Amino acid sequence: MSKHLTIVDHPLVQHKLSIMRDKSTSTKSFRQLLREISLLLAYEVTRELPMTIDRIETPIEPMDAPTLDGKKLALISILRAGNGLLDGVLELIPAARVGFVGLYRDERTLQPIQYYFKVPEALEDRLVIALDPMLATGNSSVAAIDLLKEAGATNIRFMCLLAAPEGIQRMKEAHPDVPIVTAAVDQRLNEHGYIVPGVGDAGDRMFGTK
Repeated sequence: MSKHLTIVDHPLVQHKLSIMRDKSTSTKSFRQLLREISLLLAYEVTRELPMTIDRIETPIEPMDAPTLDGKKLALISILRAGNGLLDGVLELIPAARVGFVGLYRDERTLQPIQYYFKVPEALEDRLVIALDPMLATGNSSVAAIDLLKEAGATNIRFMCLLAAPEGIQRMKEAHPDVPIVTAAVDQRLNEHGYIVPGVGDAGDRMFGTK
């Protein structure tokens, strides 16, 4: 996967996203829809996984069958909202290794502050998929990718629900080697760093907090 930005415009993705945007959608429904969309996005972000051939026996006869090659993937949730994408991707790839990057945004400076980092070993041998529903300013995403590269990751992809043009540009400047897969690119950021029209605060809507 070399294209820097992939927008998954599948009708099911777009329909579910529209329901999530609606402010009257419940916490339960928002969380369920995010999990469903994450499954569909995961198909795209894993499209070019390396394959090998293994000899197996079907009930009818032996055959050379395509299977995934290399070490298991690493899924990295950028806390806390990344967990909403993680659940769905794990359904699709249950054997994946899982890591967590804890970052929160200083509401005054909009800069990320790290509070937790725990990732699988041998990241340099794995495809690493970083998960965060919102690519807004891009500051937290860039900081998370910085940390993953410091931990050895060399093959990274970033999966999000929504992206703002400002965040895409920031990521492209800082990490041009990290493809982004998203369901939509919205208009802009507002003065508080939220995506417009967006879905609001994904973490708050997912967990029912304010």
